[in-house]
Amino acid sequence: MTTLTASQPRARAFSSHALVRRANSIAVFLILLFLAVVVIGIPVGWVLLTSFKDAKQIFAWPPNIFPDPIRWDNYTGVIESLPFIRFAANTLFIAIFNIIGRVVSCSIVAFAFARLRFPGRDFLFMVLLSTMMIPHQVTLIPTFALFQKLGWVGTYLPLIVPAFFGAAFFIFLMRQSIMTLPRGLDEAARIDGATTWDIFVRIIMPLCIPPMVLITVLTFLWKWNDFLNPLIYLSNYDDYTIQLGLNMLKGRFNIQWGMIMAGSLLAMSPCVIIYFLTQKYLIGGIANVGIKG
Repeated sequence: MTTLTASQPRARAFSSHALVRRANSIAVFLILLFLAVVVIGIPVGWVLLTSFKDAKQIFAWPPNIFPDPIRWDNYTGVIESLPFIRFAANTLFIAIFNIIGRVVSCSIVAFAFARLRFPGRDFLFMVLLSTMMIPHQVTLIPTFALFQKLGWVGTYLPLIVPAFFGAAFFIFLMRQSIMTLPRGLDEAARIDGATTWDIFVRIIMPLCIPPMVLITVLTFLWKWNDFLNPLIYLSNYDDYTIQLGLNMLKGRFNIQWGMIMAGSLLAMSPCVIIYFLTQKYLIGGIANVGIKG
């Protein structure tokens, strides 16, 4: 009886402590949700509403939050004034080849760092990681000079070929994911007569689907939204990407803000759709990275 009486205050204290922790978690969630709405929701909502306004409504003072009337001319104007579908196809072409190059090259290099033993492996991996600290802008001029010597300027090659040589961040991501897999899988496969290539293709790759999906989505987002590299290397109007096409809406004396917002929203749509379709794999890819190694 004494034991039951003594345990009741402890149970109440534990219950109150759990309620406090739950309340704190809810408060933190609400704060983060509010910040997300302010940082992401408001700008996107402003772009959406502005895409249905004409110039008079956009620059009206006091500002009109909601378009009145709703105008669809901006969307039809973007498609009519630009070869929007062609620009989107060009961008998709570049993104697909970059995805193939990134996934294949980064997976092979990461497998070598995670599973193979060779002299200087750890040193080379540290050198690879150190390249992540070099800003992309630092290498723009020497990279352009190299591609100019090769005669690739004005083609898609400077935008595609580098993807087949890996990327430090994605190699690190894949290596960490492979390191979380038990080596017993490799040993069991070798007992059954599997080669190193068989282990990589039939065992490691199927178990690394989440990080590969993460690489795919991030590569697509980066290449779909890339403006600087196509601006440097592409000179033919028919080869322009969707971001260069949207930049053409900015005239020297007149900027069609409504059409720019409509085009930006159309360009943003594939990224949003892909994110929502693959968010389960994105979370799994990040969670599977771990800290081993």
